[in-house]
Amino acid sequence: MQSCKQSQNQSVLEHGISVRDYLFDILNHLERVTPLKYSWKIPEWAYKYREFILSKIYDKRTLELYTIYHDCGKPYCKTVDDCGKAHFPNHAEVSYQIFNSIFPDNKDASELIRHDMDIHLLKADQLKEFASSPYAVTLLMTGLAEIHSNASMFGGIDSTSFKIKWKQIDKRGKQIMEMLNK
Repeated sequence: MQSCKQSQNQSVLEHGISVRDYLFDILNHLERVTPLKYSWKIPEWAYKYREFILSKIYDKRTLELYTIYHDCGKPYCKTVDDCGKAHFPNHAEVSYQIFNSIFPDNKDASELIRHDMDIHLLKADQLKEFASSPYAVTLLMTGLAEIHSNASMFGGIDSTSFKIKWKQIDKRGKQIMEMLNK
């Protein structure tokens, strides 16, 4: 993981650690109303459903394993196209299999890894099924943390690329929270 590049300036392992740090930053902020360590654009639904989110999020050990190792399969499925760009086909499933072989006793972290991309690819007609998963809130909050963790790659939280990703997760997050809190 350390020798496989996630981006030009970050290894897969460093990316996992960064996502963990961002996730714990937002969760600590919501739980204890502490100042944030990183730059954030926090959606209204995160504050509105704060108590619900905190009651549904997984324990710290599971979150740590999940976030740090969520891309552990990338070194095993990496391909490079003709233009030199790296791709990681089916990396969530490969990461799930590798993680599960190393940590067979943490089913929740394994399943979170398997479904890590779901929040980023979620379509409107999949909302009900996604929201019914016990992993929905954790995947949503981790997705929010991940786009913030990755923001520097795209020019920061004021960049167009970040704004597009944020708008999507904000929209889906609001829909999911409303669905779960009817």
